[in-house]
Amino acid sequence: MDLKRYYSRKDIQKELLKISKDREVSVIFESNNFGKRPDILQFENDILELAKKGATSFHISEEHWTNPLLLKPGMTQKQLDELRKGFDIILDIDGPFEVSTIAAELIIEALKFHDVKNISCKFSGNKGWHIGIPFKALPDNLNNQNIRLFFPEAPKVIAVYIKNMIKDLLSSRILENNSIKNLTKLVNKKEEELIKNNLFDPFSIVDIDTVLISNRHLFRAPYSFHEKSGLISIPIKPDEINKFRKEQAKIENIKPNIIFLDDSKVKKGEASNLMMQAFDYYQKIQQKQEVKTKRAFEPAKGKIDPKNFPPCISISLDKGLTDGKKRFLFVLMNFLKSIGYSAEETAEVIKEWNKKNEQPLKEGYIQAQISWHRKQKENILPPNCSNLNYYSDIGICRPDHWCKFIKNPVNYASRKVRVLKRNLE
Repeated sequence: MDLKRYYSRKDIQKELLKISKDREVSVIFESNNFGKRPDILQFENDILELAKKGATSFHISEEHWTNPLLLKPGMTQKQLDELRKGFDIILDIDGPFEVSTIAAELIIEALKFHDVKNISCKFSGNKGWHIGIPFKALPDNLNNQNIRLFFPEAPKVIAVYIKNMIKDLLSSRILENNSIKNLTKLVNKKEEELIKNNLFDPFSIVDIDTVLISNRHLFRAPYSFHEKSGLISIPIKPDEINKFRKEQAKIENIKPNIIFLDDSKVKKGEASNLMMQAFDYYQKIQQKQEVKTKRAFEPAKGKIDPKNFPPCISISLDKGLTDGKKRFLFVLMNFLKSIGYSAEETAEVIKEWNKKNEQPLKEGYIQAQISWHRKQKENILPPNCSNLNYYSDIGICRPDHWCKFIKNPVNYASRKVRVLKRNLE
């Protein structure tokens, strides 16, 4: 295979140079060794010159830097934060190709569910996929901190959240056409390695890699060669992923007509809901781990009367909202489920609330949210009162004398019911 001829193509050089802007670049040589770091691509012809020296593939950083050449080993987090100007979210899916493709489809659906419309998808070049969200889609700030400071935390947190969201559906999709016995042969593992808590664990055979996400983490550039497979890592339209065949990635078939991480049509901050909900979920699971040895939250028995709702919930239900409706919907569904409301009762409350909004949410959006929420087996508390991205930011935090004793709207309702009941005894 003549890689020098491939990398001499001006259309390939153009795409590699474009994606490398403001990124650290490193190459793998025929000796299977990485080239020097840090390095950059300045001109299209740099690509051919590196290929003449034996470069077989190009790898780029998820992070965008003010000057990649200032990077060096041993830099502190503060030094890296000062040099970093942004980062993309790259979800690296690894596993047998057919299973990885199912996971990639579900991840794309999950991102769309969170209003992320401009999603990039790239065949890794071997067995997996890279799902990308451009930096422009992220909010400017999170918890009053500049978003550029949330690397590598943001990709890790989003990966954990998305994994939880798709787990059950991924499991059922995999088992539709595969038995556990067949899967053990596919991944060369024992049956007990595929089972967790007496249930099939889909992430025992396919995973969203978070371990390797770290400062200066590199991923294979689009239109770059993959040494193990002999194929090219090519971008694919997200809605065509299930039609993809590896023959499309053969070097003789490559036509660079799709831009990976193209942000030209991205609406600024379109991934804000994803970020906020992912970090809220992550905070909850961290809290669960911390309180294992402490007294667990005890939800009230039976449905709690609306007269015992906290002010933030009551105000919004009574008057509707102008801004923050999607965030409040997320809060409301978790709140009602945690205080004993059935899915049908929750849907009715949401329907009445939405009528009062200045611009009601679309019925299709609400139904999609309710449908997903209904599938969640685990009760998850709404965001804590201290989460600045919700109650205060929406403008519904109106604390009364009960609020100073609680940390979460559910705790408010449960505590108020218990205290009032105790006073009547």
